[in-house]
Amino acid sequence: MKAFEKLPSEFRCDEVRPYYDALAKKTASRVLKRVFDLVVALIILVFLIIPMLVIAVAIKCDSKGPVFFLQERVTTYGRRFKIFKFRTMVVNAESLGTQVTTDCDSRVTKTGRLLRKFRLDELPQVLNVIGGSMSFVGTRPEVPRYVEQYRPEYYATLLLPAGITSLASIKYKDEEKLLASAQDADRVYVEKVLPEKMRYNLEYLKSFGFLTDIKLMLQTVREVIS
Repeated sequence: MKAFEKLPSEFRCDEVRPYYDALAKKTASRVLKRVFDLVVALIILVFLIIPMLVIAVAIKCDSKGPVFFLQERVTTYGRRFKIFKFRTMVVNAESLGTQVTTDCDSRVTKTGRLLRKFRLDELPQVLNVIGGSMSFVGTRPEVPRYVEQYRPEYYATLLLPAGITSLASIKYKDEEKLLASAQDADRVYVEKVLPEKMRYNLEYLKSFGFLTDIKLMLQTVREVIS
């Protein structure tokens, strides 16, 4: 980890310091986390390359546009990166609505709806994990506009790489349905949903450990299957 004094200015506050000090003491867990991420991501990529090709063909047959959706997100220490997903919405969907997706969103394609239901659109993120910008477990990466509205304590969640799954994403697996009836989905997300998700994300940091990550991954698999 970077020295506290070398963190971005918004991180160097009293609200973030306790989380930083706790994580700094867990060097072994952080090393194991990275080794596990890299090895498992490479194995997954080998086994899923054919299913991913099938999904890519389905996407191209269903609607015009690229197979992948790349969007700028925020990860460790506020660094921006491009997250990989299978495209589940029509081209230029962001210019047609909010940056959060609601249930029954008209921008979602037929194939996209199936992919989102089983979280299959997240599969390409193994490439982000291999590259180091993401981990299997960690706070889901937000778009810059939402990070800019973070409360001081929330920056603690950016002390570790963003994740594919997390306790918050498990608890809010039906987030799209919660936002479906909102007149202003962006505002509801920032003022109501995000604070609740951050509560879970901060709880994760307090109990951070390699075994905790394994448990959350297994819990995610159970949730997807159910």
